[in-house]
Amino acid sequence: MRGFLLAVATLWQREIVRFYRQPSRVVGALAPPVLFWLLIGTGLGASFHAPGAAAAGAPLPAPGSSYLAYFFPGVVILILLFTAIFSEISIIEDRAEGFLQGVLVAPVPRGAIVLGKVLGGTTLALLQSALFLLLAPAAGLPIPAPGALAELGLVLFLLAFALTALAAAIAWSLRSTQGFHAIMNLFLIPLWLLAGTLFPVAGAPAWLAGVMRVNPLTYGVAALRRSLAPATAAGLPGPGLSLGVTLACAALAFAAAAAVASRRPTR
Repeated sequence: MRGFLLAVATLWQREIVRFYRQPSRVVGALAPPVLFWLLIGTGLGASFHAPGAAAAGAPLPAPGSSYLAYFFPGVVILILLFTAIFSEISIIEDRAEGFLQGVLVAPVPRGAIVLGKVLGGTTLALLQSALFLLLAPAAGLPIPAPGALAELGLVLFLLAFALTALAAAIAWSLRSTQGFHAIMNLFLIPLWLLAGTLFPVAGAPAWLAGVMRVNPLTYGVAALRRSLAPATAAGLPGPGLSLGVTLACAALAFAAAAAVASRRPTR
């Protein structure tokens, strides 16, 4: 157990130090989502009414009912996603540099190696999202109560862990950063778009709403909305179901990453 924990802590620390020694990755993970929030939120704010928003020309019924507020949780998810991509791409780089092969021959379980890298990426994602959450008052969102803050922290951890573990599972199977980015754009970005981040399920066509309801990330977004922007959570799955699906996705994503890592690596 001591060797397991030491391996996890060492790789966790290395991920954090390595990430913040490359400022371009920090900017790349945080700046684009903030720009998307400002540009898309401002551009669509006058023509889109989120669930719970007032009719055109009427005063807003509650804080957090504008489109900037509706889009805010989606940008938090996007920051988690971008940070997961930028952190777990290190798996491919470590393999190319020979570091990963050296780690894999260490007398520790593969699960410890995966857990250390995933926890490192999760920590980075939480730190990045925490910085963006400081802008919540600019979107008209109230400061959450202490109980809501604890729930928000749990939801963010589960989402960050699930997305980072999923990125790790994909990166472990690839040999080029170009292929990794292609898979991320083809798979994870549509997963984000169809999770109720830009538009609600209730306003989508029947076939698209069906796809959104089976998207597991939809339930993570719903849990985040209930704890961060309750005014935009009308018609979403309940808190118990949302947290349960998110927890199951985090566990399955880590199991998939551990299973991929347990296979003998190829050169």
